[in-house]
Amino acid sequence: MNKHNILFIGLDTHKEFVEVAYIEDQRGAQAVHFGRISSAKAAIVKLAKQLHSKYPRATLHFVYEAGPCGYWIYRLLTSLGHCCYVVAPSLIPKKPGDKIKTDKRDALKLAKLLKTEDLTPIYVPEPEDEAVRDLSRARETAMKDLKDAKYQLKALLLRNNINYAGTANWSAKHLRWLTELVLPHPAQQIALQEYLHTINERIARLKRLDNELAHQVQAWRYYPVVKAVQAMRGVRLLVATGLIAELGDIRRFDHPRKLMSYLGLVPSEHSSGGKRHIGAITKCGNGRARRLLIEGAHSYRYPANISTDLQLRQEGLPKTVVDKAWQAQLRLCRRYQRLMHKGKHYNVVVTAIAREMIAYIWAIAKQVVLINVNPKHRLARVPA
Repeated sequence: MNKHNILFIGLDTHKEFVEVAYIEDQRGAQAVHFGRISSAKAAIVKLAKQLHSKYPRATLHFVYEAGPCGYWIYRLLTSLGHCCYVVAPSLIPKKPGDKIKTDKRDALKLAKLLKTEDLTPIYVPEPEDEAVRDLSRARETAMKDLKDAKYQLKALLLRNNINYAGTANWSAKHLRWLTELVLPHPAQQIALQEYLHTINERIARLKRLDNELAHQVQAWRYYPVVKAVQAMRGVRLLVATGLIAELGDIRRFDHPRKLMSYLGLVPSEHSSGGKRHIGAITKCGNGRARRLLIEGAHSYRYPANISTDLQLRQEGLPKTVVDKAWQAQLRLCRRYQRLMHKGKHYNVVVTAIAREMIAYIWAIAKQVVLINVNPKHRLARVPA
C-alpha cells in the first residue's frame, strides 16, 4: 500500500474549515475523501503529519485554489518541506455538463487534476513582497478615495450653479476659494464643510502612504530592480514599485513574449480553417500591472529626450542599464509616431507601446542580481 512515490492532496479552503481529499500515484487509484478540518495552522500541520505517517514513503503534494484566504497555507507547507501548488480558479478545467458543486467534490477534483497534470500553478509572492504590494495597493486606494471625495464636492457645487473662475482646480488658491464659499442654506453649508474636511483628511492620508512607501521600498529585496527600471522613461518610483510588486520575480519568464502574454497585452485570436481573426488584447493576468504600464506608455508621445528628472533617476546605475533605457526610448518614440501616422487609434498605439515597454523592463531586470529566499525561512503570518 505504501510503495507509491507521490500522494496528491486536494484542499478546498475556506475561512473556517478546509475540505481534504487525496489520491495515490498508481494506476486505477480512486480519490479518497479525507474529511473536513479546521483552517487553523495547527490543523494543517497535523494533517501533514497524519498523511506522512500513513504513507511514510510518499512525497506529499498539496494543491488548493487561490482566493481571499491568501497564501499562508502554501508558505506553511513549503516551510515544512512539502510540495504545494496554488492554482487560479479560472484555469481549472470544468465539464460543461457538471452541474453539481460541493466542497467535497472540489477537493476530490483538485486531487485528480493534480495527478493528471492538468493544473497550472501560479506564482506565489514571498511575505515581504506581498507586504510591499499591499502598501502599494493601499496607496492606490487612497488616491481613488481622494478623487471620489473631490467628485462629490464638485457635484454639490454644480447642483448649486457655483463655478470657479480660476484655471487650476485643487490648487492652494482653489482650496482657499472653497473655504470662503457660503451656500444659501445652512444644511448645504454643513455638507460643504464635511466634504472639505474629508478631502483634507484624504490628502494627508495620501501623503503618509507616499512617504511610507518611499521608505519601505528602500529596505525591500527588489529595490535594486525598482531603481534600475526607473531608468526607463515614464517609469517613476510609484509605477516601478507597483509594477515589480505585482509581477514579483521577473526572472521566472525566460522570454519577454511570455511576460507580455502574462499581462494580457497580446491580441486575442480566433482562427479556424482558412480564416484568421485577430481581436482585442486578452486582458488576462494582473490588471493593475497592465494599467501601470499603460500610464507610463503615454509619455512616449513626445520626442526622445533626457529630462533633468530622468537624469537624476539614472545617476549611479550601470552603463548597460542606461544604454538599454535610451535604446528603448528611441525605439518607442519612433514607433509611437509611426503608428499614429498610419492612422491607428490612440488607445491601440498606447497599448502597443506598453507591450514593448515591458520587454525592455524585462531586459533591464534580468541584469540585476538578486538573492533567492530559502523556503524554510518563510513566515506563515497566522496565529498557531
